[in-house]
Amino acid sequence: MMIRPDSDGLTDFIPAAAIEELIRRPPATADEIRPILARSMALQRLGLEEMAALLSVTDPAVLEPMFQAARVLKKTVYGNRIVLFAPLYVGNKCVNTCLYCGFRAANGDVVRRTLTEDELRAEVLALINKGHKRLVVDFGEHPDYGVDVLARTVEIIYSVKSAHGEIRRVNLNCIPLDVEGYRRMKAAGIGTYQIFQETYHRPTYAVMHPRGPKSDFLWRLYGQDRAMEGGCDDVGIGALFGLYDWRFEALGMLAHTIHLEENYHVGPHTFSFPRIKDASNRALDPKYAVSDAEFKRLIAILRLSVPYVGMILTAREPAALRRELIDFGCSQIDAGTRIGIGAYAGADEEQDLSREQFRIGDCRKLDEVVGELVDMGEIPSWCTACYRKGRTGEHFMEFAIPGFIKRLCTPNALLTLKEYEVDYASPEVRAKSEALIADELAKMPDGVQKAQLVERLAAIEMGDRDLLF
Repeated sequence: MMIRPDSDGLTDFIPAAAIEELIRRPPATADEIRPILARSMALQRLGLEEMAALLSVTDPAVLEPMFQAARVLKKTVYGNRIVLFAPLYVGNKCVNTCLYCGFRAANGDVVRRTLTEDELRAEVLALINKGHKRLVVDFGEHPDYGVDVLARTVEIIYSVKSAHGEIRRVNLNCIPLDVEGYRRMKAAGIGTYQIFQETYHRPTYAVMHPRGPKSDFLWRLYGQDRAMEGGCDDVGIGALFGLYDWRFEALGMLAHTIHLEENYHVGPHTFSFPRIKDASNRALDPKYAVSDAEFKRLIAILRLSVPYVGMILTAREPAALRRELIDFGCSQIDAGTRIGIGAYAGADEEQDLSREQFRIGDCRKLDEVVGELVDMGEIPSWCTACYRKGRTGEHFMEFAIPGFIKRLCTPNALLTLKEYEVDYASPEVRAKSEALIADELAKMPDGVQKAQLVERLAAIEMGDRDLLF
């Protein structure tokens, strides 16, 4: 059964009037920006007024120090590694009428399909055999996709094995549940539960979601609260940029972060910031489209405003732009992405918007993306150690906020890269990966951790897997 929204008694914690006033402020000067950047570099989460000052900057001479600070912050907190995952679309039935979405109920051009259990296993097997270990699972919102179906999907994904491969982390990008629903999903072993508010501007939200359960703004806004209460302490938030003023949405995300920190002592595990893209029979013209230059500013400012949050840059964006934007604070990307139902097991199909939610910009194979990251000096990572060692929620932030987490991220990333290198990489990418691992080892100080890492890398060569710190 689908969870029915009930937002009675909930209070809108997004200070919309204050945000509208903040985005009208005059451009901040270099002198105003300097102390704000100092707070960011001290790994302090910024307030709304500070983020608004950053958002006001358009002068290239003032922007460049902001960009440089974002680059340094990402390296400070997470090191030079990029986490890789793949989205897996399981079903596209939907009862909502979101004007920007190809899966909306009123779109008669889309081909509706839900994977059978055997088809789901085939998709997961295809993903494993490409080298994936982390998935984010997507469904439409429909009575056929209740909590039992979500939990069974997670169970099946974890059950599929192939040689040395398996999926070790399943995140969900799904409907908001009630507290008991989140408890069920936690028991099923999910990682991060992602809910995108789409737009934090309530009048725009009402226009974009005219009918269906998703039309309830507050039920969706409090989805992460209920997740926390249900034991899912790793939550992801996001907005679909292009529905309203991008500066308002950025401040809305920060207000949401502050609300979670104040009420649950831990903010979101991840930020997502997708831009609206072409979709089948799309029912709106995105007059608030975000330019590439604005998108670059957005990513840097999100990193500066919440220095320790994971930031996800999706394959909606073209490869060349992703290559540039990674440097501005992103820590996770999807790769080898296909978003058609059954597309991974169905060979490399051309995109077909009658079968997909939106058009993606980066269709490269996983191995090509891995090779490019290595060329950039980034460590491709499929690490799931924190989640499986219990370093989640508030405990994870105890490591992340002071910047300690990279002491674990880097060796764990190298171990997963070694697995990919041995099991899945092309000869060219294997040679590049070996060289990168050698370079990273040379940078590490001698000690117990380095000695253990060398031993574990050698053990992977001999056939061991899933070694972690």
